[in-house]
Amino acid sequence: MHQHGCGEGSCRSGLTGAFDLHWQALARKHDCALLSPAYEQPEKADCQLWCDPRNGSGTVFQQALSDLGERSGHPELATVPWALWGHSGGGHWAGGMVLLHPERVAAAWLRSGVPLLRPNPDRSNLRAHTVTDAVLAVPLMCNLGTREGVTDKTNGFAGVWPGVEVFFKTMRAKGALVGVAIDPLTSHECGNQRYLAIPWLDACLTARLPAKPGAPLRPMPAASTWLASLDTAGTNDAAPVPAGEFIGVKEESVWLPNQAIARAWSQYVQDTAVTDVTPPPAPRNLRIVANELTWEADADVESGLGHFVIERDGRFLATVPDQGRNPYGRPVFQNLQYSDTPSQPLIPMRYLDTTADGGKRHRYRVIAVNTVGLSSEQLPAATDQPVDG
Repeated sequence: MHQHGCGEGSCRSGLTGAFDLHWQALARKHDCALLSPAYEQPEKADCQLWCDPRNGSGTVFQQALSDLGERSGHPELATVPWALWGHSGGGHWAGGMVLLHPERVAAAWLRSGVPLLRPNPDRSNLRAHTVTDAVLAVPLMCNLGTREGVTDKTNGFAGVWPGVEVFFKTMRAKGALVGVAIDPLTSHECGNQRYLAIPWLDACLTARLPAKPGAPLRPMPAASTWLASLDTAGTNDAAPVPAGEFIGVKEESVWLPNQAIARAWSQYVQDTAVTDVTPPPAPRNLRIVANELTWEADADVESGLGHFVIERDGRFLATVPDQGRNPYGRPVFQNLQYSDTPSQPLIPMRYLDTTADGGKRHRYRVIAVNTVGLSSEQLPAATDQPVDG
């Protein structure tokens, strides 16, 4: 579940979340549905009217799942577990759903927003949540940009870190499975967080989803846990270690589910350049009509899709798109908005060969390239019909 943040722009960005090929790859791996609810909020309306699920949005969400399950022929949608991702107000919402329904949540990633655990004397309309024992078993990751009050305390989002710090330390002191990942490059924009968020959720889903449908979520295995010291100064001295070897204050330590995620976390908090050695899946179903090529492809779970390379008669012809756009992080095939969702209109897997020789038959290949530059195995060549003119 990919939940947008507050404001009209964020609400619009939520409309494309379910079409994100990278998040689809995570959902497909675990036989999940990918949902991106869009709450309609006028720009100047109080975001708390929806991002606190106790104000009605939590009930509406569950009713929507039931309705969608009935209409799609998947009634299990009303009862299956949730993996939650939320940005800003969406992080507040996702965290609130964990606190209200811990038995339903496999894991939750909270980007730049957390629910309130203590009364706010400046905002009497904000209600604090309570923490039950069941909540402590749900893996949580608090993720924010360093310019949201960690190292830069002067901009408009400087209030994010104080809230995250209270949430993290309160939860961790109770024994919750919660971590903090500070993005050293950003403020409120999502940046490259998906290259840690998706592997982190992958690890949690692998550990927690039951083998038998309908069975309770499994507990996270304690034996694989790694811990790190919380580093807010950006010194990168907080190398994770197996939990049994940690010598710091465990009540304030960053919880990490396993060694692989601990390694990725260390890379992310240094420069967000999470590495990957796996190539993306090869494209499939290449079709050629006249001089138009279309194909299908799945994203790489670890690194998504950067672009496609088109070959004609064994030679490079073009890249699709010419240049992926993402002003907040790695360029990607679908482009990315501020809230970690593709831009509209969605980019099709399509290429028009305007330089093909008239009357000549050509052989084409399509190669997928992920965002760290690794290429798929080539799709078997396809031959077009002679191009008339």
